[in-house]
Amino acid sequence: MPDTNATAPKGRVAGKKAFITGAAQGLGAAAARKLASEGAKVALADVNLAGAQAVAEEINAQQGAGTAFAFALDVRDEAQWIYALEEADAAMGGISVLLNNAGISVGGNIEQLSFADFKRVMDVNVDSVFLGTKHALKYMKANQPGSIINISSIAGLIAGHNTPAYNASKAAVWLLSKGIALHCAKQGYDIRSNSIHPTFIDTPILDRLRDMLGKETAEAKLSRQIPLGHIGEPDDIAHAVLYLASDESKFMTGAELKLDGGISAM
Repeated sequence: MPDTNATAPKGRVAGKKAFITGAAQGLGAAAARKLASEGAKVALADVNLAGAQAVAEEINAQQGAGTAFAFALDVRDEAQWIYALEEADAAMGGISVLLNNAGISVGGNIEQLSFADFKRVMDVNVDSVFLGTKHALKYMKANQPGSIINISSIAGLIAGHNTPAYNASKAAVWLLSKGIALHCAKQGYDIRSNSIHPTFIDTPILDRLRDMLGKETAEAKLSRQIPLGHIGEPDDIAHAVLYLASDESKFMTGAELKLDGGISAM
């Protein structure tokens, strides 16, 4: 008898097909690497196509050709979403996981922040989740079970005095995730929706503060706010993405994972 297990895909997300935004760097790239290492195919979408292609090439070199694909995507543009999802579905043979990761932060308190910057943060952080989910569900319904994973922030649960746009956008992602979960459940879809809420993670989103204060000073300042005493690593979030993408979390929907080093416990 042939050993069918010898050629069967292995890994915690074997057979899954994930579409990831903001995948050229930071949390998106880390999640793509993690999912691919555990058996998934991954579509890396980013406005920085060259960066997404570089990460995809790295993954294919490690995991084998045809594991990763790269697509250009401005997450604020509905037409680009429709095209990128269609292309990714064709390339991977389906989409069963959507990771809405793309996000930006603009500083300034309520008196300083311009309306244009406020709208830009909402466009990237919130509109992208709406557009991505709305148009990805078409493909996910054909590839159940499915998982929608939205990167919110601990800043979506705890406010700051100088980040009104970021706080508002990430709070919106938190509740939008729950509404999506309830919609899918009511429709009878085997598609779950959950949010992840990191604190400060070692990604380019911290570069503005590092440039202002210097790397060591900036990271020490952030670390003092975290009970565990240090900022997080991209893999800390990638492990959570892996769990939510896998069938291990099949009874978890409309929930939030707080990866905040203890901040929300204070």
